[in-house]
Amino acid sequence: MIHATICFLTKGNPIRELMMGYKKRGFGKDKWTGTGGKVDPGEHYRVTAVREVEEETGVVIQDQDLEYAAKLLFCFPYHPTWDFTVYVFTADRWSGEAQESPEIRPAWFSSDAIPYDQMWDDCRYWMPPMLAGEKFQARIIYGEDNDTVIDHEFAPLGEGDWNECTKKVFEGID
Repeated sequence: MIHATICFLTKGNPIRELMMGYKKRGFGKDKWTGTGGKVDPGEHYRVTAVREVEEETGVVIQDQDLEYAAKLLFCFPYHPTWDFTVYVFTADRWSGEAQESPEIRPAWFSSDAIPYDQMWDDCRYWMPPMLAGEKFQARIIYGEDNDTVIDHEFAPLGEGDWNECTKKVFEGID
């Protein structure tokens, strides 16, 4: 299973604004998302979050400024090589101004004007609780089109540890 990170630079407590990036290439092309990417072999996911934010935007954040918000398990039963776990962070302290890169075009959004219709379908389920300051884990299951969420479930962080797409995911799938 692939492991990755997403990090949102944020303003306000509760969050009033967050920075997202418009993906210009690769997985998620033409969608708005947080800044992030795959965890390299032997790399801790917090290190990945710091590295990816700097690589994609030029912004420097420190590990101690990362707030762990969620663990998301994405299950693609019709395309299992896409199954992955994402560690979601927010950061309200950083240095530098975000710059466009070959990977993303950064932009700030009001927390009440998130462009969910231009994002992965799952975002409409997990971003509102993240923006409200909740800490959670979620299992999100995509349908046959690999674009539409067909099921999802949430639990507080620390209540069990969801690490795989379990048999429940495949019930009813031929």
